Amino acid sequence: MPMTATTLLTARALLLDMDGTLVNSDAVVERCWRRWASRHGLDGDEVMKVVHGRQGHASMAVLLPNRPMEQNHADNARMLAEETADMDGVVEVPGAAVFLASLAGLPHALVTSADVALSTGRMAAAGLGLPKVRITAESVGVSKPDPEGFLKGAAELGVAPEDCVVFEDSGAGIAAGRDAGMRVVGVGPRAGAHDPDVLVPDLTQVCVQAAADGAIHVHIG
Repeated sequence: MPMTATTLLTARALLLDMDGTLVNSDAVVERCWRRWASRHGLDGDEVMKVVHGRQGHASMAVLLPNRPMEQNHADNARMLAEETADMDGVVEVPGAAVFLASLAGLPHALVTSADVALSTGRMAAAGLGLPKVRITAESVGVSKPDPEGFLKGAAELGVAPEDCVVFEDSGAGIAAGRDAGMRVVGVGPRAGAHDPDVLVPDLTQVCVQAAADGAIHVHIG
């Protein structure tokens, strides 16, 4: 559904992706993955269509389907180190700091395909505080688009999946949220192609308020 001035979602918890949702890390992701594509003789534009939202080894499995997964995991470790060392151009998505501040005391979690080191580094580089509850690459056995991460986030917060609202930017992440049985707010230009429940250009369009009964009112627009 397109964003309207009157959209209101009621939730018990919010689950937040990081890259593309809270943090704009596109410059780093482009640099690292285009170098990787060049090393493997792949088209950089095609690679970039796949990598957003997934763990690196999962992207590699899609792009190099005949390569053993052990190689993908080893390559992914190198990629994570490369990305963690490169914070040039990492900034907050507009409105992210104010949005996170508005969640103080409300049930919410970070659910990211990045590992602990990368997510900690990027949130710091963007000047954003880390939510207390964090589901990272180390927390799950399967990458987005599998819903495991979002389901774990809901479980850690003690909230039923149907009472959660997900904020996501990528096709893999939006699919994961939907398959977890959650409503999804798409953030930014990538999200629009993947049919989220509501779409916003950035987080300046989102206002969160606590309701008297403990619910969270998410105003869009």
